[in-house]
Amino acid sequence: MNSRLLRTPEPNPGDVLLIGREASVQFAGDRRLTFRVISVDQKPTYHGWIWLTGYVIDERGLAAERREIFVQRRGLYRLPKRQTT
Repeated sequence: MNSRLLRTPEPNPGDVLLIGREASVQFAGDRRLTFRVISVDQKPTYHGWIWLTGYVIDERGLAAERREIFVQRRGLYRLPKRQTT
């Protein structure tokens, strides 16, 4: 993984995450997502897994598609927040 990425087992609304193979095999390779979290479902699930609702971010940095995804917490990586000047 890229050294700019920060492992984040507990995502929060507003976090921008890299969702790849470590989060779920369905996001391996070219199906990897950049994902902005809107909400984190608090309902119990399988141990170590979590439901997230958010937007897939396209290559221009824009929200392209709203999705709900089921992923492993240990496979989530947060991108650093952009610095505003």
